[in-house]
Amino acid sequence: MTRIYALVAAAIVVIGIGGAAAWTFLKSPEDQFAQCSESTVAGGAIGGPFTLVSETGATVTDADVITRPTLLYFGYTYCPDVCPFDAARNAEAADILTERGYDVQTAFISIDPERDTPEVLAEFTDYMHPDMIGLTGTPEQVKAASTAYKTYYRKQEPEEGDEFYLVDHSTFTYLVLPEIGFVEFYRREHTPEQIADGTACFIDAAGA
Repeated sequence: MTRIYALVAAAIVVIGIGGAAAWTFLKSPEDQFAQCSESTVAGGAIGGPFTLVSETGATVTDADVITRPTLLYFGYTYCPDVCPFDAARNAEAADILTERGYDVQTAFISIDPERDTPEVLAEFTDYMHPDMIGLTGTPEQVKAASTAYKTYYRKQEPEEGDEFYLVDHSTFTYLVLPEIGFVEFYRREHTPEQIADGTACFIDAAGA
């Protein structure tokens, strides 16, 4: 089922407002997933190899993680509202897909490796969903994964004497298929049902 996912570069608009980012993309009309995709892709392929540390403490690569269709999200466990909501929504989408007979998983890559140790991630992901994979790593490893998926994040400097800080970041959820790679992203406004419907379409089109 190996396939080169050809992407036609056009225009890319990146807007970072309060940690949010938005892309405008263009894709090939011959794409086998055209009937499934709401977004289009340009500015270079999204996704690629990464090496991170799992919530078990093991060093893993993308090949170790993306063994099933995966809803992938970049966030951090100390996030007060957005990340827990998005992670819970992705978990609900995965449960809907499981009920429909699809074998999928969710993964959460921390963009705050300073605080998000494997142990902290394990507690977070276990709470969100028993099948959610938590990933962290060195700052360099996390940055490389973020760059591959064209995500944005920036640590806010804490006030003097305050150890707590927030991290601005983009909030897309990426659908990644084994042996194919990135095929779609979902925005915050997508519901669990919409994500499940879209993911099911891609899985069916891929013949997975």
